[in-house]
Amino acid sequence: MSGGQFDYLQNRISDCALDVKDVAENYNDTCTQETTNKIRECYATLEKAGKMLQRVDWFISGDDGEESFNRRWKEDKVYESDL
Repeated sequence: MSGGQFDYLQNRISDCALDVKDVAENYNDTCTQETTNKIRECYATLEKAGKMLQRVDWFISGDDGEESFNRRWKEDKVYESDL
């Protein structure tokens, strides 16, 4: 798959998500549970955004057709109801 319509921003978003996850794990003892939960929510949102952008990238690049786009979207567990 080639993609690249977004200059591979999805990869940077996914990398950033992992960094945020590390923050949540490393600061768990130094902040409240509420704050830790918000940082984890940020991680989950970024992770999902990276997956979503990957799917759209491959679709508009012609690497995936509509059928495979929708199938992969579901496989990645990116559901519209989660938005």
